[in-house]
Amino acid sequence: MSKKLVLILLFSVVIKMSAQDGKSKFVVGFNYGFGSEFNNKDYTFTNHFYKLQLYYKLKQKKYFQFEILVQPEINFATHQLLNFYFVKPDDQNYIEKREKYTQLKDVHEYVLNLGFLIRKPISKNCSFYILGSIGPMITDTETERMSDGFAFADVLAIGFSVKLKDVQFDLRPSIRHVSNAGLGEENAGYNTENIEFGISYSL
Repeated sequence: MSKKLVLILLFSVVIKMSAQDGKSKFVVGFNYGFGSEFNNKDYTFTNHFYKLQLYYKLKQKKYFQFEILVQPEINFATHQLLNFYFVKPDDQNYIEKREKYTQLKDVHEYVLNLGFLIRKPISKNCSFYILGSIGPMITDTETERMSDGFAFADVLAIGFSVKLKDVQFDLRPSIRHVSNAGLGEENAGYNTENIEFGISYSL
């Protein structure tokens, strides 16, 4: 039996066990978002991204609901160094690096976000929430701000949801920080402000 089939069977069993309580605690969905760097004179960074969403309701209190969230993500970005003095003369081959980094670059990021969400219902069909997530990622392009390879993405978001039967629509502004925690040669990272639109379905 293949690993993929085993994972599908396990996932189905978990969903079925959750559904025995009357309603599944799982929600699956899809988000699209875009954003850019906070205004600065050193660099540009614009991005758009796609996320799969898997929510699991941990606990329902009188006024709040607590959920965990898994979000595989692919992020398509463009980056360009504007202030070439960011690459200092004491850097090895700094002239070549300045020429290389001031060119517009395409950056692809592959992320697995793991989040915790606190939701506050405001009516039968509407709710607000706060979401924090952190996740490992791989970036395929070296820049003056960050080495390619392994890094982390941190996201803090607020959101608004409208639910119609089993379908939920989300609007989610967020701020995002990406860095490699000093694991690579360059670790200045990126800071962006983003907005996401999502749709999800209760299983």
